[in-house]
Amino acid sequence: MLNIDLLVKDPEHVRERLRARGEPEGTVGRVLELDARRRSLIKEADDLRARRNEVSRAIGASGRKPDPDQLFEMRRVGDRIKQIDSELETAKSEFESVLLTLPNLPLGDVPVGDDPSKNVVVKQAGVPAERSYDVPAHWDLDPVFGVDIEAGTRMSGARFFALSGKAAQFQRALVSWMLDTHVRENGYVEVAPPLLVRGDAMLGSGNLPKFADNLYHDAEEDLWLVPTAEVALNAMHMGEIIPAGRLPLKYVAHTPCFRREKAAAGRDTRGIKRVHQFEKVEMFRFVEPQESEEALSEMVIEASNLCERLGLTYRLIQLCTGDIGFQSAKTFDIEVWAAGSKEWLEVSSISTCTDFQARRNNTRYRPQPNASPRYPHTLNGSGLALPRVIIALLENNFQQDGSIVVPPVLRPYAGFDRIP
Repeated sequence: MLNIDLLVKDPEHVRERLRARGEPEGTVGRVLELDARRRSLIKEADDLRARRNEVSRAIGASGRKPDPDQLFEMRRVGDRIKQIDSELETAKSEFESVLLTLPNLPLGDVPVGDDPSKNVVVKQAGVPAERSYDVPAHWDLDPVFGVDIEAGTRMSGARFFALSGKAAQFQRALVSWMLDTHVRENGYVEVAPPLLVRGDAMLGSGNLPKFADNLYHDAEEDLWLVPTAEVALNAMHMGEIIPAGRLPLKYVAHTPCFRREKAAAGRDTRGIKRVHQFEKVEMFRFVEPQESEEALSEMVIEASNLCERLGLTYRLIQLCTGDIGFQSAKTFDIEVWAAGSKEWLEVSSISTCTDFQARRNNTRYRPQPNASPRYPHTLNGSGLALPRVIIALLENNFQQDGSIVVPPVLRPYAGFDRIP
C-alpha cells in the first residue's frame, strides 16, 4: 500500500511514478478526494465530541439540571455524531478499496518503458554451446525420461504434467540442494508454510484484489491456494511489531505454486513451461529500509550462483517500469538458455517491494528498543523456480547417445549421474 502521507504531500511525484508504469492518472485524484472527505468527517466528529464534553462539564459545574436549549443541543450533537460515524465507515471503506488498487512506485533507477522490449540486459554469463547434433525440445523427449504431459492431462487436464522415476527424483534432488544451499551457505531459515492462506495474506502480498481471477479459491472456507510461497512468508509477521535487533529476517520455503494462468491463454501451450501447478524455492527477507538495496544485490547473487553451479548459461535482466510486478519497486529477472526449445527461460525474479507489502500487512519493527514502530522493507526472489530449471537442464545436458547428464552438484542428492 502506498504511503498516504506521501500521496498528500507530493501527489505530482506519485502521479509521475505511476505514469511510468502506465497507470491511469485519475485514481490518484480519487484517492486524494476520498482522503480529504475522510479527514473532514474525522475533524467534524472530533469537534462535536469536544463540544459535547464542554457542555457536559458546564452542566456539571453549574449544579443545575440542563435547560431545554442544552438538552436540544446535546441531542442534535449526538445524532450528528452517529450520522458521521456511519458516513465515516463508508468513506474509510471506499478510500481503502481505491488505495489498494494502486501499485507500488518504481524506484528512480528503474528503466522507463511500456513493455518488456524496454527491459535491460545487465549481464550475460556464458554463451549457448554449439552442438554437432540436434537437441530435442523437452516436449519431444520420450516419456522414458519421466516427464509425462499426457498423464498429467489425463489426471487433471491441460497445463498439468506428471514426473515419474528418475525425473521425479531429479526434481526432489534439485529442491533439496537449493534449500540446503540457502540455509547452510546463505543464512536463511527454512519455513514449511501452509499452502492455503486467508484473504488477508493475499491482500497483504498484493495479489488481491487485482489478481483474483488468476488465483485458485476455496469459496466455502474462504481460503486461497498460494501462487508462490512469497504470499505465506510475507504474512509471517502480519499485524506484529518485530522487536528491535531482529532484522534482517531471512526465510526460504519450498512449495508447489498454483496459478490459473488466465492472462496467458494460448501462450506457451507446448511442454511444461507454463502450467497450473509447479514447484519453487522462494527467498524472502524483512530488512530495515536503509539495507534493502544491498539485500537486493545479495539475493541476485544468490540466485545467479545457483545457475552457475548448475552449469547453466544465464543472463540478468532489469525490468522496466511497465514490466515490474504490482507490488515491486525494482525487479531483476534471471533467464537461462534452453538448447532444445532455443529460448531464454525465466527461472528467477528478484524484487524489492520497499514498505508496500508491510503497510498492507501492518507489519512493523522497532529500530531501537524504545523507538516508535516503523515499516520494514520486504524482498522476494525465486531461488529457483521449477520446472523451467528442469527444462534447461534436460535440454542443455542432452547427449548424442540420448542420455541426459546430471550436474555434478546434484549427483549426491539424486544418487545417479545420468537419466535414464
